[in-house]
Amino acid sequence: MDPINIIIGLNIIATFGANISGAKKGIRSAVAEAKEKPSTYLQKLPLALSTITLIVLILALFQIGTFEYTDEYQTLRLIGLVIYLFFSWFQIYTYKSLGESYSQEIIIFKKHTLVKKGPFKLIRHPQYLSQILVDLSGAAAVLSFVLFPLALIEIPLLILRARLEEKIMLRHFGESYLTYKKQTRFFIPFIG
Repeated sequence: MDPINIIIGLNIIATFGANISGAKKGIRSAVAEAKEKPSTYLQKLPLALSTITLIVLILALFQIGTFEYTDEYQTLRLIGLVIYLFFSWFQIYTYKSLGESYSQEIIIFKKHTLVKKGPFKLIRHPQYLSQILVDLSGAAAVLSFVLFPLALIEIPLLILRARLEEKIMLRHFGESYLTYKKQTRFFIPFIG
């Protein structure tokens, strides 16, 4: 097997273990009392697509749905690998920064807090930025012609989901959310 693919495979195993606590929190949101939990396709579709992209990435490790690995693409693959590794762990850091306010669903808990620490000091949706970059860089690292278009489809869904979250946060946190919004950026630090 290709060395880059081995590294990605090992990283998937390592991050899967780290993500178990996130999955447990996701279950908590299904049974916790919520102030607001909208019924929308944005609850499940982006999550389902993220799961599909992970499956496609795993298949690509075995060179299913990939271009042929040649020397001319080695630099692209290495850059993709570095970005993939960084943002796969950064994504874990983002949900851990949310603490008890984390959920895989769009939800406001009865005891929800507005998190402004960690990556949330700079951007309001670092977990979505990470997901996009993980999928795009993963596609580059394994040269997947299946994963890349799926990652592109995921981008507008995550933007729509983030915008819905912002409307709900504004309703529940009011002026403090407006102040936070003025101090941070949507997806990319220092831009927009």
